[in-house]
Amino acid sequence: MKKILYGTGAMIAIAIILFFAMVPTYVDKAQNKVVHTGSFAKNTWYDAIPFIADLHCDELLWNRNFLKQLDYGHVDLPRMQQANMALQVFTIVSKVPKGINIEQNDSNTDQITLLSFAQLRPPSAWFSLKARSLNQCANLHSFAKNSAGQFRVIASKADLNKFIADRKTNHKLVAGMLGLEGAQPLEGNLNNLDEFFKIGVRYIGLTHFYDNEWGGSAHGMKKGGLTPIGKRLIQKMDSLHIIIDLAHNSQQTIQDILALHTGPVLVSHTGVKGICDNQRNLSDEQIVEIGKRNGLIGIGLWETAVCGSDATATARSIRYVADKIGADKVALGSDWDGAITAHFDVTGLPLIVQALEKEKFSRDEIEKIMGGNVRDFFLRNLPD
Repeated sequence: MKKILYGTGAMIAIAIILFFAMVPTYVDKAQNKVVHTGSFAKNTWYDAIPFIADLHCDELLWNRNFLKQLDYGHVDLPRMQQANMALQVFTIVSKVPKGINIEQNDSNTDQITLLSFAQLRPPSAWFSLKARSLNQCANLHSFAKNSAGQFRVIASKADLNKFIADRKTNHKLVAGMLGLEGAQPLEGNLNNLDEFFKIGVRYIGLTHFYDNEWGGSAHGMKKGGLTPIGKRLIQKMDSLHIIIDLAHNSQQTIQDILALHTGPVLVSHTGVKGICDNQRNLSDEQIVEIGKRNGLIGIGLWETAVCGSDATATARSIRYVADKIGADKVALGSDWDGAITAHFDVTGLPLIVQALEKEKFSRDEIEKIMGGNVRDFFLRNLPD
């Protein structure tokens, strides 16, 4: 009997070890795929682009060593350096309902709880959205600390200006910034905004895939507008110079935000209805209004955003926005590592340049779209 018990115990122990060792990576690989792989050729001036940037990446959701090059997923430091990438905004995913879709989701389930447990995140991160999100934020700072000076976190205009100056003599230098995908980690408490500001969060989208206490989601059950506390959140974000991200918000929430907030906004990852008509994407009226406010629209690198699975599709949507509001108000918003099948990983960015050339953008315009616009937007709108 003892031998049987010992044998059973050993089998259980092995199963537990295999679960924690293999399941998170298996899920990561299964969720974050690419359409196109390989070594992507650069044009003669690609590596001379001074500032390449992207507005939206969910890499911090996954249990990876960002400092090590991997053969799966979309973004890590070595691949960013290979792609001449200067800045990536890393967004925090805190809660995702089961069976998510772009049409309608409730908030009754959460896939990230089990993922956090399987990844051996701190127990506080298993059930608290705030703790879970702060843990992801802290990991980015930890990567910077352990990067031997190759990676740093940007939280102010001064940080960004210094980074730009330092990168002129060190093209391998890379920076990150923090954003929240949905304001649910604030857990209904406006005072929690101060804690996220302190750790470096510099833009927040009020909703993600479901309606929350702050406002309605484009994918929620009711798709309503800003709640009373959501309006107060907008005002407090404005006072702290935390930028408003309109991505995933319902039509009514976007309308309410634009009525309440007169400053610039961004849409970190999206497409446009004029090219790819679904409720996830921006209308012409919204594009024009964002342009009037000197805002910024990040165009995605996945099929639902651009109705295509290659650089040509993304470039076509970029051209659409540029024709509406100018090439200085459109950027890249990949949604890399966001549980999507992306066109390609970060090393595929040269394909975007080639596609933009075919859309008859000038070199100056391409350099703006590839990152200059992101740089200039944050130089205008980050806190001092």
